[in-house]
Amino acid sequence: MRNPRRPPGRTVRQRFTALYGVLFLLSAVGLLAITNIVSLGSRVSSFGGNPPAGQPTLAAAQEHIALLQSRLSEMEAVQSRQLLIGSAVALAVMAVVSILLGRVVAGRVLRPLRTITAAARRISADNLHERLAVAGPADEVKDLADTIDGLLERLEGSFAAQRRFVANASHELRTPLATMRASLDVAVAKPEPVPAQTVALADRLRTELDQVDRLLEGFLVLARTQHGDLSDRATISLGRVVSTALATRADDIAGRSLTVHDGDVHDGAWTRGSRTLVSRMVENVIDNAIVHNHDGGWIRVAATADGATARLVVETGGRVLDQEQLALLAQPFQRLGADRTGSDTGSGLGLSIVAAVATAHGGGLDLRARPEGGLRVTVSLPSAAAQAGVPA
Repeated sequence: MRNPRRPPGRTVRQRFTALYGVLFLLSAVGLLAITNIVSLGSRVSSFGGNPPAGQPTLAAAQEHIALLQSRLSEMEAVQSRQLLIGSAVALAVMAVVSILLGRVVAGRVLRPLRTITAAARRISADNLHERLAVAGPADEVKDLADTIDGLLERLEGSFAAQRRFVANASHELRTPLATMRASLDVAVAKPEPVPAQTVALADRLRTELDQVDRLLEGFLVLARTQHGDLSDRATISLGRVVSTALATRADDIAGRSLTVHDGDVHDGAWTRGSRTLVSRMVENVIDNAIVHNHDGGWIRVAATADGATARLVVETGGRVLDQEQLALLAQPFQRLGADRTGSDTGSGLGLSIVAAVATAHGGGLDLRARPEGGLRVTVSLPSAAAQAGVPA
């Protein structure tokens, strides 16, 4: 960190003052030089005519004086016009020269700021340990770079503390949940007859504990994603992840008599990122399509690659939805409610996790209401088609 009481040095303000002062002086000198050259050229002229031979008479002398005065007036008018034209030309020339010189000088003066901007753009949550470390005189630019370095240092410490909190919360919060489940199992498994009300209460508590567990897991995944924890990077086949998610949920799909159209799931859609988070993202999209659907409905799934982008598209049928409300579903705890499908299940974290995972991998989530009814979910990720030969 810089010392706020650093000795006064050559500041950027002083350098700008000196540079622009010199440029202004040079422009003024050039303008005067061009004007004087034009003025001297206009003065080289001959009055012409010779005085009368012999002893001039008074009338002849007066006539010659009048002629000289007339010619002098003409020369002064011509000289004024030439001086005006020369001044205009000099002004135009020096204006162009000044703009070019100013652009060059401004580029050299602002070069450290461009360096700082490029370095700040390069530094992200994954490499907060990097610093600008701008060298140079102790001026305002150096102060700015040192201030940004201090900010990056504090951000790095904050991110590290948050990651430690997420890791500790994963253990500390799940332990009491497991203890409560075990206590319920012990209470219900006693040899003596257990009242029916107790069994029903235990079942309800287990259901609520499962919901809390899922909510906690969603919190942890969302926090991990937003903090950029992509430690298990790999090249992943998006099509294979989709096929695995559909196969795992075959019973849920069959239980609701849903028809799945997965003919557009191709193995050529590759991306690179965290295997765990990408799998969770795909599972959340599939789960959303299953849960928020109606019995006997349909799901259309596509995993394709188009140039530099790999896309996962999941569509479902249903009633016509409001596009403005859909824009809120990527935020935590936002749901359309039971009027969407007759179900109010879920924690409201599913699509927010999808959005966070996609953003962490350099992609995005797009939610669109289908004109004929239902929802179209599109997840875009950077493609890794060049590494398609690497097994996922």
